Amino acid sequence: MKKNILVTGGAGYVGSHASKVLYKAGYNPITIDSLSTGWSDSVKFGPFEQVDLLDLKKLNEVFLKHKPSSIMHFAALSQVEESIIEPEKYWRNNLIGSLNLLETAVNHKCLDFVFSSTCAIYGDQDSVIINENTPQKPKNPYSSSKRAVEEMIHHYSISKGLKYVIFRYFNVAGADTDCEIGEFHNPETHLIPLVLDAVSGKRQHIKIFGTDYKTFDGTCIRDYVHVSDIAEAHLLGLKWLNRGEASRVYNLGTGHGFSVREVIKCVEKVTNENVSVLECNRRFGDCSQLVSSSSLANKELGWTPIRSNLDQIITDAWRWHQNGFYSK
Repeated sequence: MKKNILVTGGAGYVGSHASKVLYKAGYNPITIDSLSTGWSDSVKFGPFEQVDLLDLKKLNEVFLKHKPSSIMHFAALSQVEESIIEPEKYWRNNLIGSLNLLETAVNHKCLDFVFSSTCAIYGDQDSVIINENTPQKPKNPYSSSKRAVEEMIHHYSISKGLKYVIFRYFNVAGADTDCEIGEFHNPETHLIPLVLDAVSGKRQHIKIFGTDYKTFDGTCIRDYVHVSDIAEAHLLGLKWLNRGEASRVYNLGTGHGFSVREVIKCVEKVTNENVSVLECNRRFGDCSQLVSSSSLANKELGWTPIRSNLDQIITDAWRWHQNGFYSK
């Protein structure tokens, strides 16, 4: 009999890819999503419940109906700039929603918990390869809310017997290799799909926010990880917990960063098109450089980011960009 795995935010970008990986591995992913940012078209691999995590009553009903054995928690608001303008929205959604989920999970004795966190909790770490022990310096309400949820999970593990794997992953990009699902946000805020929009004529240019950072070309540097590799890590984390292993925190990155200008040049190479660029001032809350080691995830989970080279990421994203997209 297939195990039911609750996937919050399963109609979103990373959650839908994780659901596919779960389905192919023989699990039954149960998607919970409010569809405030997710897309119903991306729910292809198991049952769907349209529920907001702020609705504790409906959340409890889902647990009673599906009796999940484990949880993957992706649901969160994640736009840095918006979080600075509307911090209350992020604290309410990300923190209280997660608290409701933890409370309900414990009440139903569903104690294996995989959490989608973020590298943004580290803040600026110039010229440093970040590991799990790097000091945390979140710079905005989004990353602060994610760090707070991590703390909450840890305390629940001490007092309630919850077992967890927390993944702090870096810039997720790319798309499903079968082009069944992919990256589409409304509004779009991620660099690679924005550059692809500029290539395909959906926007006049790509904005570079800040050209005076202390990096080799003045633009921000990020560590890009293929979404399929991220989804695979979540499956490995689930199996780790199901074997009864100890709670863990893992970074997921490649150990190599690319600047905004380098990403644009790679898109031009893959698509054989020129990209119009508009240089703008920095955005408040952006970090200059975030690059990660993932040696612990490799050592303990056996995770290797096999599709996470920039050419492959952009090639897969471009294929999705030409053939995919969702409608509400």
